[in-house]
Amino acid sequence: MTEPTDQAVPADAGEAVTITPALLREWPLPGPGASKYDRGQVVVVGGDRRSPGAALLAAEAALRVGAGRLTVALAESVAIAAAVALPESGVVPLRETDEQQIDGAAIEAAADDLGAADAVLAGPGLDDADQALRLVDRLPSLVGDDTVVVLDAYALGVLPRSAARDALAGRLVLTPNIGEADRLLAALDSDGDSDGDSGAGDDDGTDPDDDAALDEAARRLASAYGAVVSCQGRVAHPDGRLWLLGTGHGGLGTSGSGDVLAGAIAGLCARGTSPEQAAVWATHAHAAAGDRLAVSVGPLGFLARELLAELPRVLVEIG
Repeated sequence: MTEPTDQAVPADAGEAVTITPALLREWPLPGPGASKYDRGQVVVVGGDRRSPGAALLAAEAALRVGAGRLTVALAESVAIAAAVALPESGVVPLRETDEQQIDGAAIEAAADDLGAADAVLAGPGLDDADQALRLVDRLPSLVGDDTVVVLDAYALGVLPRSAARDALAGRLVLTPNIGEADRLLAALDSDGDSDGDSGAGDDDGTDPDDDAALDEAARRLASAYGAVVSCQGRVAHPDGRLWLLGTGHGGLGTSGSGDVLAGAIAGLCARGTSPEQAAVWATHAHAAAGDRLAVSVGPLGFLARELLAELPRVLVEIG
């Protein structure tokens, strides 16, 4: 993995900073290195039988932003099809339950890959909360001490109940949508961690049009879970830093779009960025890719898989 470059982080605690190409140029990504081995290894864990495409979208996104090596661990019944659909990756088949979901304990079959990974993304395409919890509980003992862990979808939703919450704090990235963010906040309140009348995580949920409430929700999640949080065009750091998206289009609200974002974050983490830099760059690139498709395809109707080809173009344009 390429060593991170020394650089000042362009944000201060308590101050929200808008993400722009100029800001990103001041915060450059690590160089390409001499080979794929210099750009890090990513493992994507997910893809139950009913939804393998989510894991494949995330996995390809990791490669599209420059990660060097990729392994996908997914349900054994779709492993062969996955290898055909994404021949650039290694595939680890995971045992399934009688209900045709990945058995959470089966993640140990990917122990060698997880132990060698620079970044692990867990969650895309998992569709059973109990098995997701079993899987997430095992991650801290399987990943390396410096491995960044990105949690999405069901793997993110079970975090309040998981022993991994404290074990992974400080090297964790969460990518909740608004509904998932509200559930994570509600779990904090039920644990007695409420910050008082913050307006976030109440019965009505966070208003997607209330910028101040969204800012507060992202910051509170980051602080409480010891994680960088990318949510609704915001990237929050546990120390209070906050970056706000300066671009993006409503067409991004399409099936699979969040999987692309999570995979891009994991891929940049593997390259050697800090979790916050990966989340800021990937959140911008994901939104800018949507802007490009809104022009070339239309404001609605472009597909998540079409974002993939745009990601490297956006990164080149930023320079």
